[in-house]
Amino acid sequence: MELSWLNWLYTAVAWVITQIHSFYSTVLDPNSGLTWALTIISLTICMRILIFPLFLKQMRSSRKMQELAPKVQEIRKRHKNDKQRMNQEVMALYQGAGANPLGGCLPVVAQFPIFISMFTVLRAIAADQAKFGMSQELVDSAKHASIFGAYLPETFWGAPEVSQKIVIGCFVAVSSLTTFLTVRQSVTRSMAQMPDNPMAQQQKILMYISPLFAFFSLNFPLGLIMYWVTTNLWTLGQQHWFYSRHPMPQFDDKGNAIPVEPKPGLIAKLRKSDTSEESAPQAPPEPKIIRQQPQRQSRSKRTGSKKS
Repeated sequence: MELSWLNWLYTAVAWVITQIHSFYSTVLDPNSGLTWALTIISLTICMRILIFPLFLKQMRSSRKMQELAPKVQEIRKRHKNDKQRMNQEVMALYQGAGANPLGGCLPVVAQFPIFISMFTVLRAIAADQAKFGMSQELVDSAKHASIFGAYLPETFWGAPEVSQKIVIGCFVAVSSLTTFLTVRQSVTRSMAQMPDNPMAQQQKILMYISPLFAFFSLNFPLGLIMYWVTTNLWTLGQQHWFYSRHPMPQFDDKGNAIPVEPKPGLIAKLRKSDTSEESAPQAPPEPKIIRQQPQRQSRSKRTGSKKS
């Protein structure tokens, strides 16, 4: 359903798509599937870069909550018979430390308008409507651009050929897999840091149910599925980078967090190996063996004759 009050956002997304497509069209065929695939991938990356500060805020808030986990457990044990008092003290603890339990929703909320805008723009292209500032030439180009024989505006149920359904079905399967891996990466980390979390069972259920939501994308255009796969892959890499830079906190007997050294990245490992090779003591040179060769005597000395 198209929301008229979001027309400004649809127009903005269509404008960005137009500019990115024009850039790639300078070196590639503007009507090719490759050009349009790169356009969608670039749009996704630009959007994820813009909301990167929200991701950092989410992760820092999550890390603070994990550091407060022992104190939260104390509060739960102390007020296990008074849930209202327990929740009040837990929220007060989070607020005092600057942790936001709802911080994890920020990147999802920020992505949702872009997702709706992409869906609306692609639906307009499928309907052959030059809307939101798009030219008819651009609409025709996108409508006839194919990825492995499947067209960008097509859905699984609307594709006329079996081969096109197979291509879209493969993208849906990749979308489901990347969704599962993204949720699993986050849930595994959370459960490792808070093994006695009362929400652990619900998190496990969410981890295994989340891939099923990807199959709703059978009703989405192929271009939108490509957008979702790209954002999942970006999230996987982004979370891996953050988790490697911020290892799980350790706690002492009093429940205080102990600083943990971050794992070195690939570049740091290469630099460390180069430095260790340079700083390693060089082995002393092997002593040069000099063999004593007998001196060659003159002929007169060998024969015993004297010079005249």
